[in-house]
Amino acid sequence: MRGRDPYTAAMVRRRPLVTAAALVVLYAIASIPEPAWEPPDLADRAPFAWDQDDVWRGLETKFEDARARGCDVVGPEVTAHVESVATSVWALADAAPGDPRLDRLEAALFEASALTAACPDHLDALTAAHHMVRKVVRDAARDWDPADADARDRLYRLLYGSRMATEEVLLQLPPGAAPTLERGTEWDPQVPATTIQGLRIHSGDLLVSRGGAPTSAFIARGNTHPGNFSHVAMAHVAEDGTASIVESHIESGVGVFPVEKYLADKKLRILVLRMLPTVPELVANPRLPHDAAESALAAAQAGHIPYDFSMNADDGEEQFCSEVAKQGYAAAGVELWPGRRPLAARGAARWLGAVGARHFDVPLPSDLEYDVRFAVVAEWRDAETLFQDHLDNAILDALLEKAEAGDDLKVNVAKLAPARLAKALSWVMNRFGRVGPIPEGMSASTALRIDDLRGRHAKIRAHVLRHVASFRAEKGYTPPYWRLVDMAREAA
Repeated sequence: MRGRDPYTAAMVRRRPLVTAAALVVLYAIASIPEPAWEPPDLADRAPFAWDQDDVWRGLETKFEDARARGCDVVGPEVTAHVESVATSVWALADAAPGDPRLDRLEAALFEASALTAACPDHLDALTAAHHMVRKVVRDAARDWDPADADARDRLYRLLYGSRMATEEVLLQLPPGAAPTLERGTEWDPQVPATTIQGLRIHSGDLLVSRGGAPTSAFIARGNTHPGNFSHVAMAHVAEDGTASIVESHIESGVGVFPVEKYLADKKLRILVLRMLPTVPELVANPRLPHDAAESALAAAQAGHIPYDFSMNADDGEEQFCSEVAKQGYAAAGVELWPGRRPLAARGAARWLGAVGARHFDVPLPSDLEYDVRFAVVAEWRDAETLFQDHLDNAILDALLEKAEAGDDLKVNVAKLAPARLAKALSWVMNRFGRVGPIPEGMSASTALRIDDLRGRHAKIRAHVLRHVASFRAEKGYTPPYWRLVDMAREAA
């Protein structure tokens, strides 16, 4: 047998080195990060901020004083404050956004809540007052301009403020004492319905929820008006009572899911919204909500609709969660999120851009709570998930303050090449209708920025939980929200 010539033998010896060098070059190329992206100029006004730290401290002092004096002494005072809110609110049905009586109502509601937190036997009366505030303010706001910044701020202050004040009371209750279902305004539209966990759900109802991931908290808080909700889905009920949920998931896009699947996904709270019977479009067409649900269902069943990471709410070819509801109701002749404005916080917009968004006049789920054409039918929540909701909100508030100061979500360059390999695998799996490790439409860099957000959130969460445990041991009660934000700022 003839031996190899020297040239061939040398090439054989070099082949492993050449292969290794090629792999190194490919790894280096795959590790080159994408260029930084900056959002366009946004609204010329600052995002909403309470700026009432002195008020929060004063309310906590009143709460501590009431606890020290005991409910036998403080009870009549609590009753008087709650009744004052309940009786004064009805005179505000024609109030304009700038009416100073609304400032006094807000202050009275906060004070009544602080005292009730010390004497939770008055919770039912406070909850009833909260519902009165929500109804009267919504009625008054029907005459307000939804595009007016002052009107939007006032609506937010009273609806979100009353919600948070009540929730501070719930978090002071003994374990198991907080109600898991809070009922609001219920009525039966002329559309198919079914019962889900003891609540009558109608076709076209909007289910606004909050997920348990840091990205869910980001969506809820990264808004001109920070809220509690990160996801919206639409209920569809067939004529035979069969219920399904139409929604868009980051992993798989728009789909139709059984109610059991919807409820099995981790949610910290679920709010049920229903169009009021007095809305002119509903008066003209009593089956309008069902028509909207039918449209959303038909679109989801007609073919694959990918998740819309760019958040272009006016293009239905791809849809994030809000677009499912928006497109469904638009087909029935109703525009959701009227008068929406671009995000005012440049830091939040920059972070949204870092995870794929390219449009910033975004109809976010939390804003649906302030659409006065819809009423709150009910809300599911419990003390454990409610505290996690508040904790995640506080952490994101602290992180978004850093974003506003110029901090960015980072790409771990050492993980970029493997992430791009995982993205290539995902692309192949998507072609066969399967879900890969990185969602369709999400880049490898975006996945790593989300990983950075999760890592930061986890570290701050561990720090805050240690401080919460110390606070509870020392004070004997759960720290209020403003304390959680301070703890999160310290960690961030």
